[in-house]
Parts: sequence; structure tokens; C-alpha cells
Amino acid sequence: MITLLTPANYLRTPWKNGGGTTVDIAFSGDVWRFGRTPIVQPGPFSDYAGFDRVQVLVSGSGLVLETPQGEIDVRQPFRPVRFAGETPIVSRLEAGPVEVVNLIGARAQVKIDIAVLDEGRTLLLQPGTHIAYSPHGDATVTVEDDERDLASDHALRLDVTGPTRLSGRVGCLLVGSIAPA
Repeated sequence: MITLLTPANYLRTPWKNGGGTTVDIAFSGDVWRFGRTPIVQPGPFSDYAGFDRVQVLVSGSGLVLETPQGEIDVRQPFRPVRFAGETPIVSRLEAGPVEVVNLIGARAQVKIDIAVLDEGRTLLLQPGTHIAYSPHGDATVTVEDDERDLASDHALRLDVTGPTRLSGRVGCLLVGSIAPA
């Protein structure tokens, strides 16, 4: 099943720590969330104990996540990083505000990941839910033999029951994948 997700239907959710707002593009109750978040000032991340997080910088540069164990480098756009939701984190902005795409999932219930899908590249999606999101500019993807155009800031939700080919035709997309644990 393929569902178009548009900004008109996105949900705005205040951060648990009160420091900002996330635009939830897709979610499933308290089990997982896929969203886009501006980070305009440095500060602590919300505690998501029991959840895994994958984050990708999509706008700006110079984001560093400081943890008790060292830094998580998110300076480069379109390079996913993974961390546990209970990790104490304080963000540092080295070059001004940034925007990130986050996928957060309850560890006991789902496995999560984000992949970058450039034009000419193909992903083999496994059974589960997948969000193909175009963070900048128009994009075109092919789901098996079904070509779909996506405007900037639009997404497709793909609920697949078997291996499914997703090919990038135009633009760059982020593909969040959520599978049962």
C-alpha cells in the first residue's frame, strides 16, 4: 500500500523538553515517529529512554551532539547517525541553526533505520513500513514498476509485506524504515 503524505497533514509536536517543535511527517502512536526538526539554539535533547534514534542533517552544517561518552558528529548533511534515546545529549551549533530528520522507535517493538536514496540507486525494502521523504526539491521514485513524483517536503508511506524495490529516479530522498523487532 502506498500513501501520499503532504505538509497539510503533518502534525506539529512540541518537544518534551520545551525547547522547540517537531513536524511529525508520519507516526504510529507511541511506537515510532518520523519527523523534521529545526534546531535553532544549542540545548539538551529530550530523554527517550527505551527508544532508538536515527538522525540526519538536512539543512545547515556544524551540528555536534555532546554526550558523556564523547561527541556524535552530525556536521555533514545526509549522513545518518544512530544513538540510544536515553543518551544524555546537549547539541552544539557551530555554524548557526540547522534542520534534521529524525526517526525514533520503541526498541522493544521496532527496528529502525534511515537510508539516503539518490537518483540511480535502488533499495530493497523488507517487510514493514517505510517513509520515502523528499527534504529538498522535487523527486521521483519507482516502487517496483510504479513511478511516483514527490514535491519538496512531501513523502510516501509504503506498507510492504514482502521485499520491494524502491529506486531513485530524480532528486535525493531519505527513506525511514520501521520493522517489527
